[in-house]
Amino acid sequence: MKLNLTYRQILAISAPIMIGSAAQNVITLSDSVFLYHVGESDFAAIGFVGVFYLIIMAIGYGFSRGGQILVARRCGEGEYKRAGSTFYSMLYFEIILALFFFLFIVFGCPYFFRLFVDTEIIYQKSLEYLKYRAFGVFPAFIGVSLIAFYTGIARTKIILYDTIVLIIVNIVLNYGLIFGHWGLPEMGISGAGLASTLAELAALVVFSIYMFFDRALRPFRLLKIQRLDSSLIRSNFRIASPIVAQAVVGLGSWFFFFAIIENMGQRELAISNLARVVYLVLSIPCWGYSVGVNTLVSNFIGQNQMENVWQAIKKTMIICVGSTLLLAIPVLLFPQYLLYPFLGSEDMSLFVDAQPIFYILFVILTLFSVGGIYFNGMAGTGATLAGLRIQAICVVFYVILIYILVNYFKVSLTTAWSIEVFYWLPLIYLVHMYMTGEKWKLLQV
Repeated sequence: MKLNLTYRQILAISAPIMIGSAAQNVITLSDSVFLYHVGESDFAAIGFVGVFYLIIMAIGYGFSRGGQILVARRCGEGEYKRAGSTFYSMLYFEIILALFFFLFIVFGCPYFFRLFVDTEIIYQKSLEYLKYRAFGVFPAFIGVSLIAFYTGIARTKIILYDTIVLIIVNIVLNYGLIFGHWGLPEMGISGAGLASTLAELAALVVFSIYMFFDRALRPFRLLKIQRLDSSLIRSNFRIASPIVAQAVVGLGSWFFFFAIIENMGQRELAISNLARVVYLVLSIPCWGYSVGVNTLVSNFIGQNQMENVWQAIKKTMIICVGSTLLLAIPVLLFPQYLLYPFLGSEDMSLFVDAQPIFYILFVILTLFSVGGIYFNGMAGTGATLAGLRIQAICVVFYVILIYILVNYFKVSLTTAWSIEVFYWLPLIYLVHMYMTGEKWKLLQV
């Protein structure tokens, strides 16, 4: 399955992933929107615990991205049977990883959250959400393995359909379980956790049925259960570990950010969660194109078409910036017309207080559209370790800067949000410097 370099090809691969790769963001968004109507403490709590759960999911998703890169490379080489073996090794590893995180959430989070949360009601509601949400790691981690495989072979339409199923089930169950409609119990924030877990299970069942009847998968020999191949797991782990670390470092900085904001007060946390909800929605194109450029770059290298790598990155960046700004400009400039009717509330004060942050988000999203594509194009070459070093440098600088400014200089909430600009600028520069060199052309995966 060899790819070509056209805007249509980029869009065909990336558009379904645009929603699929942001599935966890969409779930968190749905939870946040419904809990916005329950109360400010519930809305603030989901902002904190939602970021924590995204970190857990990002680890599973990161390991699947390593498998995606390997599958795309094998497809570029025409080695379809080896691509199938790579999938099974990735799947086995994800199941083991899911068990580990389930145990950590159940037994470790009550102690872990005490290190960060000062407000008792936020602490209690965070644990209520995780009571049922913890079980979601199993269908989610298995699901990302299926998504990674279909992304690696550049057949991504099923990802879009499956994510639609996930979103619909999640919204329906959120409405029923949070507020107690249709004879279901009124569970509040714990109902959001249960709804999201059941939605992921439903999406996994639909994806598995489709995969079983997909005749195009015959060259990969997936219907024959394969034994655990330790060498393939090591290869996947070597490629994926820096990607996972990148995700943990990146989202970990968000978790650190929200922990600092929580110390500023419940109101500030609620405002920041509203801004985060908007950020999650508007960054969906960036996530989709970022995953798509992984597959394009790795496939072209597998075809030994090094000259197309830079063109793939540049064309993806152009379409990503255009798509993101087309979505972001009306939302950020006129939130009172587009966001307020969507969330619905008699209290406009959250929107008024968040408006300055929305202007900052416009700058951040523009930088994200460039930096995200650059960075993931670099990951597609196999240079994940170099990418980890670059991101670690940028995150350490960002975290130190925000800690000093918030805790010692007592800057405003708007200023705290604007500090993310100083994460993206050095990252874009450092990735550009690496990709203009020759080292990435010599990497073997």
